[in-house]
Amino acid sequence: MFSTLKEDFKVVFERDPAVRSKLEICFCYPGFHALLMHRAAHALWRRKFYFFGRLISHVSRFLTGIEIHPGAKIGKGFFIDHGMGVVIGETAEIGDNCTLYHGVTLGGTSWAKEKRHPTLGNNVVIGSGAKILGPFTVGDNSKIGSNSVVVKEVPPNSTVVGVPGRIVLSDGAKPESRADLEHGRLPDPEAKAISCLFDQLRALEEKVNRLSGDASGKADDPSAGKAS
Repeated sequence: MFSTLKEDFKVVFERDPAVRSKLEICFCYPGFHALLMHRAAHALWRRKFYFFGRLISHVSRFLTGIEIHPGAKIGKGFFIDHGMGVVIGETAEIGDNCTLYHGVTLGGTSWAKEKRHPTLGNNVVIGSGAKILGPFTVGDNSKIGSNSVVVKEVPPNSTVVGVPGRIVLSDGAKPESRADLEHGRLPDPEAKAISCLFDQLRALEEKVNRLSGDASGKADDPSAGKAS
């Protein structure tokens, strides 16, 4: 237990530059509190004490603003930054060293009692407000941009942005070891599409101007239209 707590402290110090001390983590980090209570709730859930597992989960939600179903499986090195509004569903599975920012939803799309929530691989980073909906896998080392809505599988080493989420980077190269999500460096597919449209409009405008100039020159030439 103490080795696990030590690892939890280490994760917070690595991924949040605002932290100053372990005491601050113990009293002021809702993601840390939610993770501790989830471990207790999950242990009860696995032993089929479903009501008590849900009760601890509900108290955790009330205290932290983070809702983690006791049935969810969470790996090592998990970190929730800020945390308010995070929702993790019953059949969600989270790998090692994953990072979630506030407002993230790992949600389901089915009412059937089956696997209906996403599975995150290792080293996945999900930006604030992103929604991952459905029983698919987000591959290892992938990043999901803020406010993206992802509804289909994401291959490893990918970056996804937009609504619906689109893969904008997938080069197969492993990212840096530090978990981050530099939104200022993410490609903007909408801006790229608009830029392409403007390029086409400019080309059409030049063509129209050229044709108009040719027609005007012929109109001014008195010999134009006469048979030779």
